Amino acid sequence: MAAGTEKTLKIALAGNPNSGKSTLFNILTGLNQKIGNFPGVTVDKKSGFAKIKNIAVEFIDFPGSYSLNALSEDEKVLPDVLHDKNNSVHPYVVLYVADATNIRRSLFLCTQIMDTGIPVILVLNMIDLLEKSDEAIDVAKLAEELGIKIFAVTARDAKGIEELKLALIEPLELPKKKILSEETNEPDKAKKQRTETIQRYKAIGEILKKTVAKKESGVGSSVTKKIDDILTHRIYGFLIFFAVLFLVFQSIFSWSAYPMELIEQLFSAGEEFLLNHLPAGMLTKLLVNGILAGISGVVVFIPQIALLFAFIGILEDTGYMARVSFITDRLLRKFGLNGRSVIPLISGVACAVPAIMATRTIPNWKERIITIMVTPLMSCSARLPVYTLLISLVVPSEKVFGFLNLQGVILMALYMIGFIAAILTALLMKFIIKARERSFFIMELPVYRAPRWSSVGLGIIEKVKVFVFEAGKVIVAISIVLWVLSSHAPGDRFQKIEEQFRSPEFSQHHTPEELDKLIATEKLEQSYAGIMGHFMEPAIRPLGFDWKIGIALVTSFAAREVFVGTMATIYSVGDENNTMSIREKMQAEINPETGEKRYSTAVAFSLMIFYAFAMQCMSTIAIVYSETKSWKWPLLQFAYMSFLAYFSALMVYQLMK
Repeated sequence: MAAGTEKTLKIALAGNPNSGKSTLFNILTGLNQKIGNFPGVTVDKKSGFAKIKNIAVEFIDFPGSYSLNALSEDEKVLPDVLHDKNNSVHPYVVLYVADATNIRRSLFLCTQIMDTGIPVILVLNMIDLLEKSDEAIDVAKLAEELGIKIFAVTARDAKGIEELKLALIEPLELPKKKILSEETNEPDKAKKQRTETIQRYKAIGEILKKTVAKKESGVGSSVTKKIDDILTHRIYGFLIFFAVLFLVFQSIFSWSAYPMELIEQLFSAGEEFLLNHLPAGMLTKLLVNGILAGISGVVVFIPQIALLFAFIGILEDTGYMARVSFITDRLLRKFGLNGRSVIPLISGVACAVPAIMATRTIPNWKERIITIMVTPLMSCSARLPVYTLLISLVVPSEKVFGFLNLQGVILMALYMIGFIAAILTALLMKFIIKARERSFFIMELPVYRAPRWSSVGLGIIEKVKVFVFEAGKVIVAISIVLWVLSSHAPGDRFQKIEEQFRSPEFSQHHTPEELDKLIATEKLEQSYAGIMGHFMEPAIRPLGFDWKIGIALVTSFAAREVFVGTMATIYSVGDENNTMSIREKMQAEINPETGEKRYSTAVAFSLMIFYAFAMQCMSTIAIVYSETKSWKWPLLQFAYMSFLAYFSALMVYQLMK
């Protein structure tokens, strides 16, 4: 398309998984990106926008695929769009990103796209790794053989990107030749695809004979192979994986302690400042004891959330997560899961919603359903604030054997409990759900690379923003509603409480501060929120939970992390001057029936186990319905997870109390 046109150029990015396509997309678009759905399907569409010499360009990042002969939902999107010129995202040109170190495999899908007649620009990515290997590609000769433009780049370091961008706005010719000029007449679809695959690879082989040569010397992938011999070993691989997990959870507690304390102090000082300088009244109490108390209960966990996503980003960027998928595939197949299930399960540690969407890459219906049904059992980042708050109440911050943080050990155990529950549930569903489809798992292990810190940093910022702002919207709304319910009661109950506790019978035996505390506590119990909590209490008392926890269980159904904000709001009513953090308030809570601490070890662990298993997330239920197109699966999921959560918490409390 000639320069000067006002029409937005639609450019598709396609390629195999692990080809660096997403890295190139991020470089081309920066932060000017948005998420939507491809027309007619629920598969995520990631679009990015840029201007190249004043020409508006929309880049559309298609799901990674190996062939236009699609099997999974994700893979069907690309051929559907390419074959339909009326599709709203039908591209002007396809920017095909190929791993230069795996050129033979990469060219299969590339030549399929070329044969559709759409202009293609081939991007040979990871050219720096190719230079270290024992192969050399004659780029000019390859471009001549294929009849398309080719650019050699290193996307991670943004090398060769400017030349590529300029080429995108120049007039492009249609592919000059077809790799497969004639189609087979085989009527059977499966046999036809196999015949065409053989012919296509044969044609690609002839091209590569002319364009790829072996170098006399080169390190090849020997280093990667030596490392893989250890990291993918059937015994050492698992031991190293557990060691990595152990390091992650130890670090989350150890490194986040100081910044969390600092955030608590800042919020406490800010709330005290507002109470001292704003006029007394309902609005000030709403702002300090409702909104800020709820938000502080979540913001304080930003250091731990950031550390979690930092570790995940580093492990992904180095190529180690692909090895985790490889070694765990051997285990998960015994429990009715495909190797592709590993990615959603691991992603579930961050958030169940995108993890469940990632199951679209699983072509086998039964294994996809099982993966969807068990993924929410993996402990997500929304559970982290709940875990860390409760662990800090009952587990001392001390070293075991002189170097192990005991709190980190408990945190790792909770994550392992979620994983064990997921695979055992999958095993049960393997025998319940019937299907005859056969499954397979093919995975390309990328070479090891040093993490690209800018990418890791952007990932941390993006995930923390989602955690704070998405959860923040819910927390602010619930905090306001909860504060109103906690600050009002039916009829004249509050007035009678004031009269009762201000009478000489009480005032002569208590200081003014003690009277204020008694009045605030009684008002909370008689408020609308207290009535709701007391209504639930008989059902949850066997688990060790009181009516205050009952309120948090209801509100946190919107999102698990709301539990912390709810507790902060509830306990702020008893501490009008906000002199203590949420942890200090909960530690000081006394069970009036026993005279001991409300949050005993038994209660805290019962609550942690409940949240480890419970489906306390409306967003997850919504995405399960969207992915399965039926209420059957999310309702079944909610029922079995609620049952598991209740009875597991019941057992823990009754055994530990």
